[in-house]
Amino acid sequence: MIELKNKEIPSLALAYLGDSVYEVYIREYLLSKGICHVNDLQKEATNFVSAKNQTKFLNSLVDNNILTEAEITIVTRARNQKSNHKPKNTDIITYKYSTGFEALIGYLYINNKERLEEIINIILKED
Repeated sequence: MIELKNKEIPSLALAYLGDSVYEVYIREYLLSKGICHVNDLQKEATNFVSAKNQTKFLNSLVDNNILTEAEITIVTRARNQKSNHKPKNTDIITYKYSTGFEALIGYLYINNKERLEEIINIILKED
């Protein structure tokens, strides 16, 4: 669990928050690119928000030594968290890695928005 102002936030709760935060950043980015039709937005968003692509981005961040030790710890805790949820569109390993990615986004949103923007910008440059 992560501590926030004397409260511990479970990793899966951070992932829940991170999922929403990440989606907003991606939607704003796509609109800034001039994509305005809802069907096109949904199609393009999938390139960023699917579990498969979140896992790809996470692996790239790790492989390029972009994440700090503390950030990797957050990802690992969330990834290893037990969940009764069974993913519909991906395998369990990909789902767990994407959960770790989302927990990182949620953690950074709460604790370090500047670092969050840095990570988001790195991801968007991979586009």
